[in-house]
Amino acid sequence: MLSRGKGASSAERRLRGHGGGDSLAGMSLASALPFRSAFAPDVEKRGNFVRDAWDGLRKVPGGRRLFSLLAGRMVPYTGSIGAQVEVVERGHARVRLEDRPKVRNHLKCVHAIALANLAELTGNLAVWYSLPDDARFIVSGLSIEYLKKARGTLTAESRPEVVTSAAKREIDVVVDIRDAKGELCARAVLRTLVGPKRS
Repeated sequence: MLSRGKGASSAERRLRGHGGGDSLAGMSLASALPFRSAFAPDVEKRGNFVRDAWDGLRKVPGGRRLFSLLAGRMVPYTGSIGAQVEVVERGHARVRLEDRPKVRNHLKCVHAIALANLAELTGNLAVWYSLPDDARFIVSGLSIEYLKKARGTLTAESRPEVVTSAAKREIDVVVDIRDAKGELCARAVLRTLVGPKRS
């Protein structure tokens, strides 16, 4: 949800535009952001939407928060956990998740599937940012090991191999999720297929 009043960043206020409220409908992102965007970009089109979006938004006040919002709007299930993207760069991504009732299980710790969702988001961002403009990817399998109850602020981090061509191949993307003490709560491995775009 976008902030209101003094707490809202200038980028968020520009996104709200003249419509007020929290709705982004009817607002041209091109007029508010330093890149052309849509909530469902054409992943077959040459280029790298994630790299362009992050590189443009990270320079804007509140831009990291806005990028996290856009990622959640583009993939609503991913957005359901409310994770905040902190770093995306070549071969590296770091994403933070705040512990709150919405993402907890019956034992008052972060739910196993919320952790899997966080891991997939983090690994996918690290892979996507680094992809050549003519490449695409998909996760074909995911395994995750839960090592301790996850409570408090969690940080997921991934440093996958950098893909340098669109040639068909499979890579394993490892994501570690740690708590505020730096203790490892979960480790996921995304089996990721990379290949050329259709167009």
